[in-house]
Amino acid sequence: MTWLVEQGIGEERALQYRNGRAVSARLRWPGGLEAGLVADAVLVERAKGAFRGRARFSGGEDALVDRLPPDASEGAPLGLEVTRAAVTERKRGKLAQARPTDADPRPAPTLAETLPDFSVVRRFPDGAWDELWSEAWEGDVTFPGGALQFAPTAAMTLIDVDGPLAARALALAAVPALAASLTRFDLGGSIGVDFPTLAAREDRKAVDALLGQALSGWAHERTAMNGFGFVQLVARQTGPSLLHRLAFDRAGAAARKLLRDAEGLAGAGAVLLAAHPAVVAALLPEWLTELAQRTGREVRVQPAADVALGPGHAQMVPR
Repeated sequence: MTWLVEQGIGEERALQYRNGRAVSARLRWPGGLEAGLVADAVLVERAKGAFRGRARFSGGEDALVDRLPPDASEGAPLGLEVTRAAVTERKRGKLAQARPTDADPRPAPTLAETLPDFSVVRRFPDGAWDELWSEAWEGDVTFPGGALQFAPTAAMTLIDVDGPLAARALALAAVPALAASLTRFDLGGSIGVDFPTLAAREDRKAVDALLGQALSGWAHERTAMNGFGFVQLVARQTGPSLLHRLAFDRAGAAARKLLRDAEGLAGAGAVLLAAHPAVVAALLPEWLTELAQRTGREVRVQPAADVALGPGHAQMVPR
């Protein structure tokens, strides 16, 4: 299955399709410490005899470092490769992770460079990205008979299964939507799923078996469902998921979505961006310059205090 890649303003987006439906997504916000970046840093903290420590890169961002050589001391320069970007909540988060390397410095790869097979497109051929973005923004995914409610944190993504069906039927009905959402949101790390409580062991085994089938193509480890309906999944994570991006930097995510909407406008005139003041503040000047260059139009920005925090509105107006 070929990935389609959009090289947006302030972000890069990718969708993978199967049978005409977007089944997997990737989202990259360039900048900072990203997986694959190789750069020089300084070791700023290391406990005596420990193989882990904290290093600071030239941009001021810190990372946890594993596999430190025995002779690496505080204040020593290190060549490091970032293995996982930071996952940051509004008030706290997890630092990026890195390990020593002798490789020459190099920037983080573009999104396309991380994909096995891709085609760059100006625009995805359908409204799949808007649908996916809305699900991630709201943190809700509906399925026949119920819904999944996502609550991302820096430590774990929690998923609650809710609905009017009987407990066994609801748990089984949720599995296909859960499996689809994991790849559509590009989720990794530690994931906890709170299914309805199933008292009968046979019911729990039935859900475990269906989960095994649904997740057979997704590299992960998981626990069996416990007596309270809880299942934990663990998968490789190299950076924030689509869900985490939209939950932890809502103004930044909305600003990028507004730029994408504006780039797709047709007609003559100037481009007017009207959005919540926090979203307007997140629109970097270089992004607005790039939007003007890509569209060949004048770009105007209008803060709108009465507009809810979200992508706002992009429209064509007379010059």
